[in-house]
Amino acid sequence: MSTEQATAAAPGIDVPAVAGWVAEHVETVEPPLVFARIGEGQSNLTYRVRDAAGRVLVLRRPPTGEILESAHDMGREYRVLTGLASAEMPVPRPLALCDDTTVTGAAFYVMEHVDGLVLSTVEAAERVAPEARAQAGRSLIETLAKLQSTDLEATGLAEMRRPGSYASRQLRRWRRQWEASRTRDVPLVDRLVERLEAAAPEETEVTVVHGDYHLLNTIVGADGRVRAVVDWELCTVGDPLADLGLTVAYWNELGKPAGEERRLFREPITELEGFVSSRELAAGYERVSGRDLSALPFWVSFAYWKIAVIAEGVYRRWFDNPVSGTEPEHIGAAVERLAELADRAAAEASM
Repeated sequence: MSTEQATAAAPGIDVPAVAGWVAEHVETVEPPLVFARIGEGQSNLTYRVRDAAGRVLVLRRPPTGEILESAHDMGREYRVLTGLASAEMPVPRPLALCDDTTVTGAAFYVMEHVDGLVLSTVEAAERVAPEARAQAGRSLIETLAKLQSTDLEATGLAEMRRPGSYASRQLRRWRRQWEASRTRDVPLVDRLVERLEAAAPEETEVTVVHGDYHLLNTIVGADGRVRAVVDWELCTVGDPLADLGLTVAYWNELGKPAGEERRLFREPITELEGFVSSRELAAGYERVSGRDLSALPFWVSFAYWKIAVIAEGVYRRWFDNPVSGTEPEHIGAAVERLAELADRAAAEASM
């Protein structure tokens, strides 16, 4: 691939400037470097970086264009990975942080590449056997419980503690995000905040919280075991059931019938043979963690609501700066559907 081709495949990267910075700050890198975008995520952007000797690294930077204040903090994400890696948790090892925004218009960091699969499509999931798909579900839950055993003080992650409960902080934060990114009125999103605030459970335990924990944010081996958890931009500390609620909500979304035109994800991945139900995932977590799951219905409702707000932010970025060849209208439609699912989960929880 030529430098020109690499540049075209890596929006947001000033190839000569970034290549020079990486070569200077990451040991044993051999120029020239080739950059290529990984995945289709519209939040922080991820790139594969290959050097002349074939070594592969991964680079992360914020999305291009206008972003919300306090969002996409590369330094914070880098510190989180550093702390978790020091505890030998399953995360990519961070290598270097660039906080000089003149290099490519934003801060970025470089981390090690973890070999494996991301089961983000039916085609990718079909590359592993049904037994490995079953193992992926078990490993997703076992990995979550392991991450939640992280010693916050020893890893420096205790500095993320803030006054008040995690639930109250999150509701305030995502309510602000909704107001900042909404493209139209969705009254149900606003009404749900009041119900969630009134039903927020008492916080009795604080652990590391990934904040966006689901199958697509893991790298697995051919056996289905999780090798690394990625995309830590929303990490904080708080109630451990928050991540389980997200796991359940996302798992359900990944298994919806293909005919639903308002689906967040295009393909029904977890409908494939071998993948267990979200109820079985929750039961597995209860076994391995020993935690009481009576508050889980609240966190499932909160998860759907939060995902709706995140999806609206993604849609807003496209709404403000349409990109030729993209069709994100389904994301805008999914926001309303996710709010409906949050409402249904809240009703089931008698909220």
